[in-house]
Amino acid sequence: MKQVADGVFALELEMNLSGRSRVIHPVLIAGAEGATLVDAGLPGQLDDLRREVAAAGADFGDIRRVVLTHQDIDHIGALPEVVGALEGDVEVLAHEDDRPYIEGERTPIKLSPERLARMVSSLPGDERRRMESLLASPPSARLTRTLSDGEVLPVHGGIRVIHTPGHTPGHISLFLEGARVLISGDELNVEDGELVGPAEGATPDMERALASLAKLVPCDVEYVICYHGGVYGPGARERISALAEGR
Repeated sequence: MKQVADGVFALELEMNLSGRSRVIHPVLIAGAEGATLVDAGLPGQLDDLRREVAAAGADFGDIRRVVLTHQDIDHIGALPEVVGALEGDVEVLAHEDDRPYIEGERTPIKLSPERLARMVSSLPGDERRRMESLLASPPSARLTRTLSDGEVLPVHGGIRVIHTPGHTPGHISLFLEGARVLISGDELNVEDGELVGPAEGATPDMERALASLAKLVPCDVEYVICYHGGVYGPGARERISALAEGR
């Protein structure tokens, strides 16, 4: 867990998909209006989330809303467990374009049979069977409501919703206006200490994802929290502008 700004914490969860171990970074935002959790890790990571929330000095029961940046299984995986642990007393928010995938009406776009086969083909037998079971029945949960581009949630000093499609149709980034922190989901990544754009291999519409970078430029961003790679900053706005310009 790393504190990025007052009340803003980049959580750290271990993830192992396709035989590769790495760290993912859901975000906890604490405040008098109740806490907000951004993204929810993989299936089975409820206890890990509880541990990280406690390390941030917060009570898991204080979570009042979960905002999902997009539909991918490493972002929504533990959502049903989180909602159950909070006895349903929590808002679940995401963009309309990813709603049918999150709610289980449609198969997540990156879990087609062809892609699933590629993801598990190189794994040993037991690991392959575990992954096939995990990915063949993706978790789902109902949204309380959907979010719109440009909408500002009136909590934590204002959370501006920025629709940044490409990685998925309904991918969103969130700008914490008071803290000057951007939660980028998978629109941005940190690799070897440098802020980079969306990962091509995991982004079905790369052209659209790169075009979405321009929507982040007007934000006066000091720090970025990337789901993959963690925290980048200070002075993140200049680097975001360079990426949007193709530099």
